[in-house]
Parts: sequence; structure tokens; C-alpha cells
Amino acid sequence: MALPSAPPAQFNFAQFLIAANNSRKDKTALIDDVGSLTYGQMADQIRACAAGLRKLGLKREERVLLLMQDSSDWVVSFLGALYAGVVPVAVNTLLTADDYAFMINNSRAQAALVSSALLGTLNTAIAQGTKSIKHVVVSRHEGDLPAPQMHFKDLLASASGPSLPAETHADEPAFWLFSSGSTGNPKGTVHTQGNLYWTAQLYGKGVLALTSNDVVFSAAKLFFAYGLGNALTFPLSVGASVVLMAERPTPQATFKRLVDHKPTVFYGAPTGYGGMLASPDLPTKDQVALRLCSSAGEALPDATRQLWKKASGIEMTDGIGGTEVIHIYISSAGAVVRAGSIGKVVPGYQAQIVDEDMQAVPPGVVGRLAVRGPTGCRYLDDPRQKDYVKEGWNLPGDTFVMDADGYFSYQARNDDMIISAGYNIAGPEVESALMQHPAVAECGVVGVSDIERGQVVMAFVVLKPGYTGSPALEKEIQEFVKQTIAPFKYPRRVMFCDAMPRTETGKLQRFKLRQQAMAFNSDK
Repeated sequence: MALPSAPPAQFNFAQFLIAANNSRKDKTALIDDVGSLTYGQMADQIRACAAGLRKLGLKREERVLLLMQDSSDWVVSFLGALYAGVVPVAVNTLLTADDYAFMINNSRAQAALVSSALLGTLNTAIAQGTKSIKHVVVSRHEGDLPAPQMHFKDLLASASGPSLPAETHADEPAFWLFSSGSTGNPKGTVHTQGNLYWTAQLYGKGVLALTSNDVVFSAAKLFFAYGLGNALTFPLSVGASVVLMAERPTPQATFKRLVDHKPTVFYGAPTGYGGMLASPDLPTKDQVALRLCSSAGEALPDATRQLWKKASGIEMTDGIGGTEVIHIYISSAGAVVRAGSIGKVVPGYQAQIVDEDMQAVPPGVVGRLAVRGPTGCRYLDDPRQKDYVKEGWNLPGDTFVMDADGYFSYQARNDDMIISAGYNIAGPEVESALMQHPAVAECGVVGVSDIERGQVVMAFVVLKPGYTGSPALEKEIQEFVKQTIAPFKYPRRVMFCDAMPRTETGKLQRFKLRQQAMAFNSDK
């Protein structure tokens, strides 16, 4: 496809969205749990929010903490800050007061925009000694608020006179996100005004082919880089309508939106798709209006892909990206989907498989994924920057193999590749085999030290209701994996457990499984 032109040097993404939808003022833009906004109403509120933040004394490039459940107020707050040249720090709504205290101090946020339900946690964080917050603006709060706190609706109403967009540049900081912590402590990342434009053009339009006729719904939340693209950047760039959900994306909550609002596009993560498939309430094809389903956030087991296709009739669009690069850089949709592969590099990016010396390896050889394009990693004063970016390439920490046709197949995180008796075994491949067993609801696979083999495969398994862990079931599962994939890859140790350790965004925390495996090993 022909690549889009770059945004102009002076570029404000919020103003870009308002201008792009100027002819759609009466069309529904946002639908949340309490109502909806047209594109015209959203534009007015974005400008009012920008003017209100300026009236509070916030200056260009100063930070504001954005701690809100998904709603139209979240979207207006984020874009209003961008419009004013203020930098929103969008944070996970499921963290602790200690986490928020760290993030406030790290960003030196001057104000906080918060949902009423999260105000108590924020106040606890502020009471821990954070000194930068001067204003707290509360969304959808009933009753009075003590000064200097104020209602979000009053912030919007405080605007007077026309509000002009800040004369920001495409390459200047626009917002911050924190990585999900699937491999350890979260890392702060800085993104530019131009990054939002590029991901919308290259992935939202180029791969997903979103149009103004679409209604989209994302189980991944807006504070998550995947969700930010899904439910804000991509649909609003083409004039689509967005369904937003404040509550957690349980199967029942998700089904309600799929049936009631009839979205044409749904974005989820493999764990969520697995939960929906296991639910007896899964809607039938004629109850929904889906044309496209997207998966990202963690490895997609082929068993989940095939079960979803059987249930929905839709070939899932898989993808891999990351908070550091903001969205997806390898994916394929529609007829070009190939079983066992995530897909090809998204046009506009470049990807290759490299060895430890950063030398490209031939097709068919397993190595480290290296990616570059118009978006890239900028950690906040973090020594891990030098490990993630080398020679102009982003190294997201994933092991891949590319075939002769340019299709990329995920193997494992670099530190999840298990070397047993000289064999390379990818944990996600074993997990995919385990997920095909009728007793397995969830699983995670890591390597554990072994005197004879160096490492052996260890599986942590959550069973479906009606099954109980036992030596007999362990043996049955092991034999099943031997019959499903190469026999040497079977898990020589199986631990049955109640739940998998996951981040708040659903990613499996294999580093915690490795810690448990080490403890298990030391007890033997």
C-alpha cells in the first residue's frame, strides 16, 4: 500500500481529530455507561477542557495524572490536555496508592483528573507526601467536594472565550504511559503527538481498514497502549463510533455490549477470548454484528483462534506491539492471515530477526526480533533504554522466526526460551498444546533448572470446573502434549494451581512463575 504522508512539523493531534470530523458534528462519537457524545459535543468539550486546564495555571508540557475509568470524560480529558499542550500521564486504574504516589512523584504532575470511584485511593497517594499536585478534578462525583478539588463538569464550565490549540510539534512529548510490568517493574514511556497519527494511519487504516461506518468496542482499557489505539486514536481518526465500558471486561459485561450496541469491531486479549469461549452465555452469531476481531497483549494460542473462528465465523486478527512503540508493528488481517503466524510487518515499519551481535539471520532461523519505524521507545530516565534500543532498532525482548515469505512466528520472550538437553523449546508452543486438553482452563510454562538436562519444562495449570489435580491427570496431560507436539517438549513437571499471576491488563507474569518454579525446585 502507499504510505501516508508525514504530519506537518507543527501538529496537534487533538486539533487534527476535531478538524477531521468537522463534517460529522451530529454523528455519535462516544457511547459510555451513562450516555453519549456527538462529534460536535466532543469537540466543544475538548476545547473547554483545554481552556479549563489553562485557567488552573497548567503550562505547556506540564504533566497531569489521568486516573479515570473508561468514559467519555477520559477521552475528553486526554484530548483536552493534548489540545492545551499539557501532557497527560494515563495510568492503570487497578493499582495501589503506593503506585500512584510513585507515578505522581516521577512525573511531577501538577494536577490529577480522577474518577469519583478512585478518588479515595488518589487522596491516600497524595497524603503519602506527593507535593506537586495542586488541583484535583473529579469526574461524575455526586455531592460537594472540598477545595482545592472540583467537579469535572465545573472545569468545563469554567472556560470563557475561544480556546485555541497549542502550537505543538509532531515530535514533542504529548503523553506518558507506563508499561504493564509483565517482566518486572513498570517503565515510564514518552510518546509524541506524531506517534498517535502514525499508528492510526499505519495500523487503524492500513491493516484494520476501519471506516466511519464502524462501531468499535475494546475490552482493553484506554490506559493500556493497545486500548488507547483501539478505542480512541483509530476510530476517532476515521469518524467511527466508540463503545466505552467502565467496569472490568468480564465475559458477561463484554457480551452485554456486543449484543446491546452491535459493534462491528471488537478488540480483546487471548485470556479474555478464552474466558468468553468457556462461558455458557456466549452470544450466537445472529445476536452480534461483528466483522473483525483483534487480539494482542500476549501470545494467542492457535486453539483459542480456531475455537473463536468456529464460534463467531471470524478469523481473528492477531498482532504484536508494545507500550514502548505504542501499538502493533506485526500483524495480518483477512485473507493474508496464516495459521501459526502473527503475520507480516505492518507497512511503514521494518522488522528483522537478529543474533546476539545484531546481525540479521536467514529465514527459518530463530533469533531476536528487531523493529524500527516512525514510532520508537523513549523510556523516562531508565537504564533499560540501552537494552531496548540498539543501532537504531527497538528490541522488544521477543524471540521470533521469519519464513521465506516474510511471515513472523512468535516463539517466546527472550527469557522464556527453554533450553533442555540441547533442544530449544518455546514456552508458548507448549502452552498452546496444553490449552487443547479438555481439562485445562489456563496455563503458563517456564524452564526450571535440572542437573541432567540443564532445564526442563515446567507447566503451571489452572483446571476447568469439574476437574481435580492428581498424579493420574498430570500423566494424562503429559501424554497429551507428547501426542500434540514434539515429544521432547512435554512438561516434565506439572503444578496445579488456582490462578495465573497476571498484570492488571491480563498479561501473564512468567517471571513470577519462574520464582515459584525456583522455590519448588529448592524444596525437592
